[in-house]
Amino acid sequence: MSSLLKEELQRVLFRPEGQRLVEFIEIEEPSPGRHFFCVGVSKKLGVQLCIVGCNKTQVTKLAKTEHGRPQTKRSSFQESYKKTEIWSLQDLNLIDGRDPDVDDPCFILHFDKVRSVTAVNCSAKYALVRALVTLSDKHSKVSLNVQNFDWAYVRPTSFYSNRGDCVVLSQICFYAFNLVCLSMCPVPLD
Repeated sequence: MSSLLKEELQRVLFRPEGQRLVEFIEIEEPSPGRHFFCVGVSKKLGVQLCIVGCNKTQVTKLAKTEHGRPQTKRSSFQESYKKTEIWSLQDLNLIDGRDPDVDDPCFILHFDKVRSVTAVNCSAKYALVRALVTLSDKHSKVSLNVQNFDWAYVRPTSFYSNRGDCVVLSQICFYAFNLVCLSMCPVPLD
């Protein structure tokens, strides 16, 4: 689902502006509809952070029928996306996770003004912060100021933690399968 949504956001919002959508998470906002925090990269604009609002509108169309029969109505929902707030990564002074010991999806971004963001879960919050730290290291000369996050999740040091979850899970399953096969092999008693 999220890969389809990412492709849709890329096609509708980011590609026309010459940007590439690097990361996005769903966030909670007081206004109705779905909202996303997106990170886009372009050669001209650099790294940009934005809040994207998604509105659903119902579209009713009359279906074509044969001559003399009444027309039937078909309705569907059409989603429209709009960037509501935009910042540059260079303008981001601090990312505050509030409390690293509590499972809290809320974090605070310090630009010229302070912006509170609530992700849908903590996993999304840490995925976004990892992406911002990586992009800051790659595109900026100054290290991103990150406070009140568990650094084991922000900057993983393990070989396996930098890889995708599916790869790690498949390796664990492979090793477990090998252990089961080895335990079933007869051992010669000499």
